[in-house]
Amino acid sequence: MRDTPASPSFWRSPLRGPWLTSVLGLVLLVGITVLFVTGLVSYAAYNPGLAPVNDKTPDKGILGFYLFAWPTDPHWLYRLTQGVHVTLGVTLIPVLLAKLWSVVPKLFALPPARSLTHALERVSLLLLVGGALFEFVTGVLNVQLDYLFPGSFYPLHFYGAWVFFAAFVAHAVLKVPAAVRNVRRAREEGELVAPRPDPPTVSRRGALWFVGGGSLLLFGTTAGQSFDGPLRRTALLAPHGGADPGTGPNGFQINKTAAYAGIDRAETAEDAWRLIVVGRSGRSVRLSRTELSQLPLHSSALPIACVEGWSTSDQWWRGVRLRDLAALVGHDGDPPDVLVESLQRRGAFRHAALRANQVADPRSLLALYVNGEALSVDHGYPARVIVPAAPGVLNTKWVARLTFGKV
Repeated sequence: MRDTPASPSFWRSPLRGPWLTSVLGLVLLVGITVLFVTGLVSYAAYNPGLAPVNDKTPDKGILGFYLFAWPTDPHWLYRLTQGVHVTLGVTLIPVLLAKLWSVVPKLFALPPARSLTHALERVSLLLLVGGALFEFVTGVLNVQLDYLFPGSFYPLHFYGAWVFFAAFVAHAVLKVPAAVRNVRRAREEGELVAPRPDPPTVSRRGALWFVGGGSLLLFGTTAGQSFDGPLRRTALLAPHGGADPGTGPNGFQINKTAAYAGIDRAETAEDAWRLIVVGRSGRSVRLSRTELSQLPLHSSALPIACVEGWSTSDQWWRGVRLRDLAALVGHDGDPPDVLVESLQRRGAFRHAALRANQVADPRSLLALYVNGEALSVDHGYPARVIVPAAPGVLNTKWVARLTFGKV
């Protein structure tokens, strides 16, 4: 009678054992904790508690307990946190796959539950494995701009992260003490060790070097998307297939083009486009691009950083301060929140809300120029918002209307 996956003798690899599994588990313990924290930070950066227009998970309830007003200092904050989140997530893929491979015999073990405690452990293991695969797969698809989800990425990834991390914490509480003991001792014994192993072709430490080499390769082909110069050319796993930004002052990465956003070039022409600014008691002004350029202009050196993990270096933006536009419509003191509306026809962030602290920052601009040249249409011409430390989607392009007040 042939062995089945439920039989220990079916699994013949001499590499499986508590030591290898424990080492991989401890690496994931640190890495996944960092991923979870940076993921929550990214969620906070979208200011989901500010207004329904920004909140992609309105039924989050107590899961939003930690939310806070996202700061504008340091101006590279989101570039750092999201760069770490995406790069680390991709780098950990070989470790996760190796860990799952190392424990796969336990997934087929019979009987499914030997006791209530064992049954609870198996359920947590199902949530752990399923949650890990779901989070990593959806994250990689989002990084590559492949939106193959049965819904919006934001709530799927957010709720999935809480389910996965709850199972992860429960598993860690049960297994970490034993994992530490397994790493410290040399003996290999237990249910993961094959009773009739095949001849070894590589040592367990060799297998770890192999996994580490895979992670290093993924790191080297991902991390460069957060840098400029030669390193950016090594980012083979960065989002591809987008518009070529070309060279010159506007020659930096573009995520969504004007064509993708449904922008009609006629709407952005000088004689057609007007910015509507609305403020206190319904007071409003309409400004052409020429009239905006005649207002006091200021400059800010700020990056663009996106949820997909890529970012640019600091670009030199020039335009009108948001707080000065608020003053034009009656908000002379501390400026309030603002609702920014775009000419964009489709997409989740054609409208975005900014908090008062973001509006008040003197580096927050309605930009008209970048690096000494007028914005290209793909970078938001006639005007776009640029705010320090904000995710790229909140730096709204093709701005048509600014409404200051409680949002």
